[in-house]
This record gives sequence, C-alpha cells and structure tokens, in this order.
Amino acid sequence: MRRNTILGNVLLQTMHIGLAVILLMQYGAQSAASEPAASKNALALERSAGFDSALLELADTSSELPEDYTIRGAVNWKEIKGLSEFLYIDSDGYFKRDWAVLLGLEADKYGIDPLIVYELLKVESGETFDPDAVGPETRYGQAYGLAQFMENTGPWIAEKAGMDYEKEKLFDPHYAIQLSVTYLAYLYDKYEDWDHALTAYHRGMTGLEEYIDENGDAASWYAVEIQKNAELTAANR
Repeated sequence: MRRNTILGNVLLQTMHIGLAVILLMQYGAQSAASEPAASKNALALERSAGFDSALLELADTSSELPEDYTIRGAVNWKEIKGLSEFLYIDSDGYFKRDWAVLLGLEADKYGIDPLIVYELLKVESGETFDPDAVGPETRYGQAYGLAQFMENTGPWIAEKAGMDYEKEKLFDPHYAIQLSVTYLAYLYDKYEDWDHALTAYHRGMTGLEEYIDENGDAASWYAVEIQKNAELTAANR
C-alpha cells in the first residue's frame, strides 16, 4: 500500500522557498545521440523552452507555499503539477492548487498515497475543505481546521513533524496538511495496514483498540470509505 510514486525527473536541491530554485531535467541520451545534427539543435531549443517553462511554473507555485518550507530530494514536477490540477478540479476549486502541491511533496517524502490523505481531508472537513472548520464538542474537546486535530493530539504530532505548535496554526491549511501526512505515516508505520491507521486517526489509538474489541476488526466505516473513495478518485484521474 505504501509507495514512492514521485521520483526525479526534476531534482530540487534542498532549499528555502525564498532562495533560487534549481531544476535538473533528465533526458534520454541514447535517443538524442541518434538524432542528426540539425534535429539535435532543434530538439535542444525545444527542451530549453520546456525547461524555462517548468522553472517558471515551479517558482510561481512554490511562492505560495510557507516561507519556511523546505523541499528535499528528487521531485517529479510534472506529476506534482498534474496532481495539483486534478485535485483542484475534483474538489470544484475548494482544494487549492498550492495545497495539492504541498500534499504531493509531503506524501512523497513519507511514501504514502496522496489520494488517501486527500479523501481523509475531504471527510474530516465535511467535503468542504474548510480550513476554518471546528468540530462538535466532545468529552475530549473539539477538533480544529482542515485536518481536524484536537489539542491533545496536535502538539506531539507537530513535534514529530519538526514544527512549532500553536492552536491557531491548526487553521492554516499548509500546517494542517503537513500534520495530517506526518500522523498518517506514523500510524501506517505502526500498524502496517490502512484499516488500522485510518480508524486510529479517526478514533485515536485507544479508540482503535476499543473498536477492534467490539467489532473484531479495524475496518470502520471511516477507513473503508476513505480507501474506497481514494480508489475511485484514482480511477477517474
């Protein structure tokens, strides 16, 4: 179920978003070597134009990410761009393109399916992707933001993500997306199964054990719905 889907046609060296963006586009040397000289020159011009276009698009989109966000490792920008556009359209414009770029980068970093995270955020926000959402009052308190983190969960997940915690940050969609991916990756590593990981995200780890005791397995409606919807969304892509 885990995957490393986004691997490097475009290499983003570790950087601050505010610093220069370096893209290294790789092409097939064998096919280029077989081209006549005139064709090679035309191909070089075409590739150069494509490089400039990709650079501009990446710089433009990256400027909307948090100033302190660092992109690490090999990134397939075409895949990220395609995911961004698809999720924006699929959500009727509610899931912003820069949110999807960040989601793709974070999901690739942790090796999980971005569509699982996307469908989780859709369920958590009542299908509105409202970053200002506040959940109902419960015995444990209320949940906040796009990913619906509670105050007893947010701080230690933020610590795992290497981020400072403030309650108000839960309403920042970029912050919420990073926390949600970090938490899901932690839960999947712990249980090695999406039924367990997703039910634990929804009910808490103690709640997961209680659910299994009552039902005999971890396949809650929440876990089943998110996985099913992720498969349907992938099929429509």
